[in-house]
Amino acid sequence: MKTPLLPALPDLVPRQRCGVIEFPVHHMRGGTSTGLVLHAACVPADLALREELLRHLMGAPQSGQLPGNRQITGLGRGAPTSNKVFLADVEQHAGQARLVGTLAQLAGGHPDIDWSVNCGNMSSALQLWGLDSGVIEALAIGTHAIDIRNTNTGVITTSRMARERDGSFATAGIPGVPGRFPRVDLFMHDPVGAKTGQLLPTGKARDKVLGYDVSCVDVAVPMVIASAQQFGKTAHEPIAALEADQVFMDAIRQVWSAAGLMMGLRRRDGQLMTLEELARSETIPKFCIVGPASGEGNIAVRYFTPQAGHASLAVSGGCCLAAACLIAGTVAHAAARGVPSVGSDDTDIDIGIDNPAGILGTTIVARRDAATGHITIRSAAYRRSAQILLRGHVPLYQASAALTAWLLSQI
Repeated sequence: MKTPLLPALPDLVPRQRCGVIEFPVHHMRGGTSTGLVLHAACVPADLALREELLRHLMGAPQSGQLPGNRQITGLGRGAPTSNKVFLADVEQHAGQARLVGTLAQLAGGHPDIDWSVNCGNMSSALQLWGLDSGVIEALAIGTHAIDIRNTNTGVITTSRMARERDGSFATAGIPGVPGRFPRVDLFMHDPVGAKTGQLLPTGKARDKVLGYDVSCVDVAVPMVIASAQQFGKTAHEPIAALEADQVFMDAIRQVWSAAGLMMGLRRRDGQLMTLEELARSETIPKFCIVGPASGEGNIAVRYFTPQAGHASLAVSGGCCLAAACLIAGTVAHAAARGVPSVGSDDTDIDIGIDNPAGILGTTIVARRDAATGHITIRSAAYRRSAQILLRGHVPLYQASAALTAWLLSQI
């Protein structure tokens, strides 16, 4: 892959037009999120000027609270999933080019910007941005992969896209997005033991918890997987119907709390979580019920985060469930249909997960040790699609004198 650095590419630098400074942007969709991707080399290093610029671009207030702000002066659109900005560039690492991205999470009603988080959905837009902007260059035909280093979290993923013979990108449909758009597979490396350090935190593929058979698996996120049938369900019910069933919700809360205790889940300070803390937890362990898929896909799921049902399926949870489908003895393995066997060499294994929004495509790279039968999971990928909504320059009508002076110095 050729990887020229093009910081002076004309389309990626500010310009002045009719007396107004205009800033270059790609307005993009990545997965089910939308936002901007900006060339980091064109953004002020000074944090105050940088944040002022982002608020102008997204239509967020520069100061104070503005409840109900519709962001009509910018490109943000109210919901957190449409208030994201990635600052992106390319760097060299171990002789290879990789993208580096920094996410800014904005909100419509206040000026604060969160620089502490990543977004897997918007990350899927970065390779397309790099190719479209010319910051990275790929051959015309075939599959191309590039690493992405996220500065917010330090996590490194690999983005993979493919070009057809006519130069277009291979496409995919994903849950929550009508139609087909350029397909992106994002691979998480070494995802096993994200919270517990173990693939099977209890040491078993299946445990009996309060009379229920469950599998506790930790790939990208720790999750408790249970058969829907044990709860009198099918894993095809509307999430609202499951949440309205208080007997069911009480039962799964007791199960995930007891299973979380067995998994040895810990608080941020390193202390083991108590049963009471697990029962109140909004984040771990994730919980799902599974059953056979009714049509497309290899397995059906209804996913909980854990206190609330998910309208579709979080990509981290999807990768965990897909990995569990490959492990003999797990509840997921028993429910899955048509899953390819794992060979002795690292192989891409595609697994489709039927959820309320459609089929989430995942790819697990795994191999099986012929002597022990144990599975080694190298990486886990979730399938997204990306889309360029527009590319161009946004006029900054109300930029401060300091921001204007900095931008003029870049022209």
